[in-house]
Amino acid sequence: MASLTIDFFHDVVCCWCFNISSRMRGLAEDFDLDLRHRTFVLQADRAEMAERWGRPEEARQTILGHWSQCRESSDQPERIDIDAMRAARFDYPHGMTAALGCKAAERIGGQAAHWDMFDRLQRAHLAEARNVADPATVSRAARDLGFEAAAFADVFDDPATAQAVHADRKFARALQVRVIPTLVVRETGTRLVNGSREDLAAQMHAALRAAA
Repeated sequence: MASLTIDFFHDVVCCWCFNISSRMRGLAEDFDLDLRHRTFVLQADRAEMAERWGRPEEARQTILGHWSQCRESSDQPERIDIDAMRAARFDYPHGMTAALGCKAAERIGGQAAHWDMFDRLQRAHLAEARNVADPATVSRAARDLGFEAAAFADVFDDPATAQAVHADRKFARALQVRVIPTLVVRETGTRLVNGSREDLAAQMHAALRAAA
């Protein structure tokens, strides 16, 4: 089967991205996919969280309402623990720290490492109610994935890693990406519509035909 190159724009704190990531994992086994992971930080710090969502308690209530919708359409609803995040004793996290962790993993181990880190941090966020805005959470995830602690910390703190996050945002602007998850097929310039695994597979078959 011919290959497709797909740019996947996502944020660790995005529950909808969790649904898509797990489906793309399965589809990668059925298609010859070159999946390029692109960080797309919705809010980069506490100030941006407050500007977008208001007070921390208001942010948590509103965002967990989105979680509820995601869980209803998820293939793995048991991995989205709304009650645990509601009880968490930290403000709902922004996505910048986790994005830096994903880019650090990518710089060390390539796209596969980025994907593994993204999924591990989403599990920490959605299933384990950990604070992914805390660098310690990212460090634990890196350790879980087998990264050498000092080497990972050096790359995580390297200004080039932050520049890579900003480069992804610049690339998103060039493609007029404004929401996530967004999946862009390079061969055709089309965007896959968020849906079930079967819907996504049908769209990729159509993209393959269009690119032939």
